[in-house]
Amino acid sequence: MGKINKDILLGMLRGGQPMTFGQQAKLAGIMSMPAILAQLSSVLMQFIDSAMVGNLGVNAAASVGLMSTCTWLFGGFCSAAAAGFSVQAAHLIGAKDFAGARKILRQGITALLTFSVIVALTGICISHSLPGWLGGADEIRHDAGMYFMIVMAGLPAVQFEFFGAGMLQSCGNMKIPSIMSIIMCVLDICFNFMLIYPTRTLTLGGIDLTVPGAGLGVEGAALGTVMAECCTVGVLMYYIVVRSKELSIFRRGERGSFRPTRVCINNALTISLPMTMQNIIMRGAHVLSTIIVAPLGTISIAANAFAITAESFCYMPGYGIADAATSLVGQSLGAKRQDLAKGFARITVGLGMVVMGLMAVIMYALAPQFIGLMSNDAQVVALGAHVLRIECFAEAMFGASIVGYGVCVGAGDTLIPSTINFSTMWIFRIIPAFFLTKFMGLAGFWVSMCIELNIRGVLFLWRLKSGKWMRVRLQTEK
Repeated sequence: MGKINKDILLGMLRGGQPMTFGQQAKLAGIMSMPAILAQLSSVLMQFIDSAMVGNLGVNAAASVGLMSTCTWLFGGFCSAAAAGFSVQAAHLIGAKDFAGARKILRQGITALLTFSVIVALTGICISHSLPGWLGGADEIRHDAGMYFMIVMAGLPAVQFEFFGAGMLQSCGNMKIPSIMSIIMCVLDICFNFMLIYPTRTLTLGGIDLTVPGAGLGVEGAALGTVMAECCTVGVLMYYIVVRSKELSIFRRGERGSFRPTRVCINNALTISLPMTMQNIIMRGAHVLSTIIVAPLGTISIAANAFAITAESFCYMPGYGIADAATSLVGQSLGAKRQDLAKGFARITVGLGMVVMGLMAVIMYALAPQFIGLMSNDAQVVALGAHVLRIECFAEAMFGASIVGYGVCVGAGDTLIPSTINFSTMWIFRIIPAFFLTKFMGLAGFWVSMCIELNIRGVLFLWRLKSGKWMRVRLQTEK
C-alpha cells in the first residue's frame, strides 16, 4: 500500500495536481524513511569497522582515525560529482522527460568513471606520505598509509555507489538504495570478520569452533569495506541500467550516446564545482582538525575518532532526509511548481531538526555505552563520551543545515550554500579550536564545533526563508 501511495503522490507532483500539506508531509515521510535506513546502515558499517579495529589496540584505532578526514575528502569529491548528474535527472523526471534522464545516466557513467579513476590514482600515489604530512606518530604511519591506499583503490566503486543511489532517488526510488546499503553493511561485517583477525577458536554453547582468518588487521578492515562496496555497487548499477522503469537504457527503438555533451557537463559543473570547492575547503579544515588533535596524543586521536563515529548516529538520519528533500525539491522545480518546492523545504527541514534533536537526547544519555562498544580503554571511553556530550547541544541546528543544504542542491543552488558551509567551518570552528585546545584539550575542539554548527544552522534557515535558492536555472538541450 505504501508503494502505491508514493507512486500516486509522485504522479500528483509531476502532473500539476494540487497537494495538501498532509499529502506533502506523507510523501516526504515515505521517501525519507528508506533514505534514513540507508544512512544509518552506512554509519553502522563505520561503527562496526571502528569497533573491530578498536579491539586491536589504541595504535590501530589511531591509524584509522588519522586517515578518516582524508577518506571523507576523497569520498566527498565523488559525492559532489555524482550530484551534478542526479540533480539534472531529478529536474527532467519532474518534467516527465524520462528519455532526457536516461541521456544524463549514459553521459554520467562515462564522465564519472573517468573522474573517479583519476582521483583514485592520485590518492594511491600520496598514500604512504600522507600520514607523515598529517603529523601521525611513527608507530601508526605504516598501517595508516596502507589503510588509505586500499580505500583509494576502491574509490570508483564508491563513486558509482553515490551515482547509482542518486539517480534512483532522483525518480523517487529510495527503497533500492536503502536495501543495497543494508546488504553492504552485512557483507562488510562478514568480510571484516574474516580479514581483520587471524584464525582463532571461538566457544559457542560449549562447542569450540575454529574460525579462519587472514589476520590483516587495519589493512583487513579497509579491504573488507572495499570488497563489500564492489559487490553491492555491481548489483545497484545492474538494477538501474537494466531493471529500472524510468532509467533502464535497454529500450527497443531508443539509442543514445555515452559521450557527454557540453550542456550536460556545463550543468554538472554548475552544480558540482561549488560542492567540490566546498568539499576541498571543508575537508581541508577537517584535515587541519586532525593536525590540531594529533599532538594531543593517541588517546585523544582515538577518542576523537570514536566520538565522530558515534555522532554519526545523530546526523546520518539528517542526511537521509536531505536525500529525500533533494529529490522532492528537484522534481517540484522540474515540474515548475515552486509552491510545492517551498512546502517540501519546510517539511523536510522541520523533520530533520526534530529527528536529530531526539537522537541527540539519546546520544547524551548513552554516550559512554556507545564509545565503550568501540574501545575497551577506560581513558578513551571517558574522553570520547565527554566530547560527544558537548556536540549533542548542536544537533538540532546541524539538522537544519544538513537538510537545508539538500533542499538547495535539489534546486541546483550550490554556490551560496557551499560558501556558508566552508566559511563557518573556518571562521567559527578552526580558528577558535587553535586556542581552545591549548586550554581545554580535545574538549576545546568539540566546543568550537558545537558553536559553529549552531551558527551554520541559523544561516541556512535564513537562506531558505529568503527564497533565493529557487532562482537557479539549468541549461536545456537544444
